[in-house]
Amino acid sequence: MRSLLKNFINKIVALIISAFSNNKLGRLINQMIITNIMQYKKSVIHNNIDMIFTVPNQLNYFRVDTFSEKEPETLQWIDSIPHKSTLWDIGANIGLYSIYAAKAKNCRVIAFEPSVFNLELLARNIFLNNLQERITIFPLALSNILGPNIMKLTTQEWGGALSSFGENVGWDGKPINDIFSFYTYGCSMDETMSIFNLPQPHFIKIDVDGIEHIILEGGQDILKKIRGILIEINDDFIEQSTKAKRYLEDAGLVLDRKLHGKCIEDSTAGFANTYNQIWIRK
Repeated sequence: MRSLLKNFINKIVALIISAFSNNKLGRLINQMIITNIMQYKKSVIHNNIDMIFTVPNQLNYFRVDTFSEKEPETLQWIDSIPHKSTLWDIGANIGLYSIYAAKAKNCRVIAFEPSVFNLELLARNIFLNNLQERITIFPLALSNILGPNIMKLTTQEWGGALSSFGENVGWDGKPINDIFSFYTYGCSMDETMSIFNLPQPHFIKIDVDGIEHIILEGGQDILKKIRGILIEINDDFIEQSTKAKRYLEDAGLVLDRKLHGKCIEDSTAGFANTYNQIWIRK
């Protein structure tokens, strides 16, 4: 019922926008609506850290509303990071955790996000929180090799996830149902640091919904020098979980714990065996 209502509303809105687009005044109204939508903001406080985020749609309202509940283990992990550490946030999306790390721990953050639909919100949120000096956006995809490949997205929503670069599989190891794609350049973690002169990270967070193990494969030199990593792994995606474990162990890291929040535990969409694994160097 909810899906039918959403589709009905979408059709009505599309008809109104189409009608407005037929004349100059209507096009001006459409432009003003889009501009004003991007001005909507919502604040959140976690552990006495004030943050503000752009919320142009329901998905972003959800991300902000559930900031403290969706991935409490990620926030606790960030809280354990020493002040002024360098953090690579791979799969930064709209910047929730990049911004928290920069504000709560004064981290220097490299925010990796290749989605064209998320980059604007990431930049806006960094600006809203006055963190331009602490967070640097890296807009290319990470993989295990340097070169062009196809970026596949399952949604065109601002703040969307479940995309893939250079592979035809999604978060569950099954063929990805992409509805939007484009060619772009990707590179490995090791090549990224050397080519772009990025700082060696002390800590890495990886949440890219499927190709985590491929990214790890391209970062063996970097992994050998980090202090810890938080990485999202689907235990049901055997290739991902097996290879990720091998690459991390080869780098001298030890699995400390794996956790997920209640909303993931109670998921009916197949995410129940997806965990944030926390690896440390002893």
